[in-house]
Amino acid sequence: MSPFYYVLSMIFLFGTPLIIFAMKYIAAAYEARAKGAADDAYRQLAQRSAQSQSESAASLAGIQTDVAQIAARLTAVEKILKAVE
Repeated sequence: MSPFYYVLSMIFLFGTPLIIFAMKYIAAAYEARAKGAADDAYRQLAQRSAQSQSESAASLAGIQTDVAQIAARLTAVEKILKAVE
């Protein structure tokens, strides 16, 4: 066997496991990066949801105040109408 083929076969023999481990490492790194991006997207969605919920609560409080004022005015109008009868 010539030295070239011997060295080539040794490179294949020892290089194959290194290539496999490198591919596994790259796949794990890619998966971690994708998971981090998904976590960031979920965090942003949760923040937007919390902000929307607080804005909705503030709007609801304003509407409840308006309804209470309208109910008070309606009571006053009913009182006046009963007095006129």
